[in-house]
Amino acid sequence: MPGQAPVQGALADYPRTAIVTGADRGIGKATAIALARAGFDVGFTWHDDEAGAAHTLKSIEDLGQRGVLLWLDTTDSASCAPAITGLSESLGSLGVFVNNVGIGLNKSVVDTELHEWQRILDTNLNGAFLCLQAAAKLLIAGGAGGRIVVVTSIHAHQPRFGYGAYCASKYGLDGLTKTLAVELAGHGINVNAVAPGEIATHLPETETRHPHQIPRPGIPLGYGGTAEEVANVIVFLASPAASYVTGASWEVDGGMAEMGAQASSHLTSNNWRVATANGTSQAQPRP
Repeated sequence: MPGQAPVQGALADYPRTAIVTGADRGIGKATAIALARAGFDVGFTWHDDEAGAAHTLKSIEDLGQRGVLLWLDTTDSASCAPAITGLSESLGSLGVFVNNVGIGLNKSVVDTELHEWQRILDTNLNGAFLCLQAAAKLLIAGGAGGRIVVVTSIHAHQPRFGYGAYCASKYGLDGLTKTLAVELAGHGINVNAVAPGEIATHLPETETRHPHQIPRPGIPLGYGGTAEEVANVIVFLASPAASYVTGASWEVDGGMAEMGAQASSHLTSNNWRVATANGTSQAQPRP
């Protein structure tokens, strides 16, 4: 309401219940398990990997926490809000919401078909808006404050050749996150983004090296990150330790974002102008 004093809820005892979208693999899976390890009951959605979703659920339960899962396609806009509400009802409350679902498209803008553009925007931004809106309403109604963490991408900050639709969706999601941070602050709800760089979630089965052992010279730390390293930052932002952090976008990229000026003087070919994957990258930007 206009003129309402801010709720002193940043350190409130918000429920130890969390919802994570897209937790059948990758960053979402690592986050759901890390939140359970931190003492949260976790509800999560899944889409592609039924066996992965079952493993996530078992991992949550093996940590002594309650888990609930639900299939969700975020391109089906009518199902987004009911999915978040349903998971919250199954858990009995909501204290933390992590929006993680996202897909990519490696195609130049001039070659992108409208249906391809629409699929990326529906999955990464429109569906996210509906899930975030539903979570925000639940947290407001709960009256105990809470946390929202949105997984965007380093390409919410910097463009990449051939990633027009993806970048547009992630730039939009970053702006939505910052706006929510302002709008929900008075309810004691902190809203932040995590922007991963190259995260090794799709290494070939024949690759036995740990991601930190695979050289990535263009990243200051020299290697790609793991899903667990992103999840650790998300869990921090979901905790009381991050009580005075809101509206921020945390780059979890090994310093990759700082290499813009360096790249301009050290690239030795025009290969970066090719939108199709050339097989040289061992770790891909993740949603």
